[in-house]
Amino acid sequence: MRLALVTGASRGIGRALAERLSATHHILLVARTEAGLLEADDAIHAAGGTATIAPLDLLDAEAIDRLAEAVAGRWEALDLLVLNAATLGTLAPLAHADPKEFERVVDLNLVAQWRLVRAFDPLLRRARGTVVALTSSVARRAEPYWAPYSATKAALENMMAVYAAEMQALGVNVLLVDPGGTATRMRARAFPGEDPASLKGPKVVAERVAERLAAGLPPGLTRLALDRQGQQLAS
Repeated sequence: MRLALVTGASRGIGRALAERLSATHHILLVARTEAGLLEADDAIHAAGGTATIAPLDLLDAEAIDRLAEAVAGRWEALDLLVLNAATLGTLAPLAHADPKEFERVVDLNLVAQWRLVRAFDPLLRRARGTVVALTSSVARRAEPYWAPYSATKAALENMMAVYAAEMQALGVNVLLVDPGGTATRMRARAFPGEDPASLKGPKVVAERVAERLAAGLPPGLTRLALDRQGQQLAS
């Protein structure tokens, strides 16, 4: 069976992706919260899939390297690396952003993503695998008060486009996913007055991603953007 690693797998879109992809992959569940990982693991096994939990703080660079070494010691290749974990930070005017929090957003949303790609690149090459990176529409527009999050997502998009270009001849491709408005904890923090019933659930995003992967990706970079109801937007 193919192997997929999903970060932020304890809840929300990450958990939905892990559960959906477990139909075709053994899932490496990565998140800080062990209790949430155990719940996801139970759900996957109950549905007939298999998974391995890996509690991990992605801000710990050495822990990422140790995880990659452990995975390489057990599996020959990694077919799918899902970069889902991220943090919103506090929505505030740029000049009022807290420096420590700004740095934490950058460290998790950008630096940790680079460290994951760097650590798992050899296994991705062996599988001629795919990186799925979760982004946001604010990566491509100047949204007031969203500076740390939008800046890191814009940088993530560019970084993954570069990686896709570098890997095009080596068979590793990249799928950038903008899930659009989705009923998650992060969305509720960003839009506290919004009715979650007006949004699609994480499982809809997971299904669309699985469908796109199953259809096959061309070499290089592919984008998938969804609206609030889960319909694909024109790229």
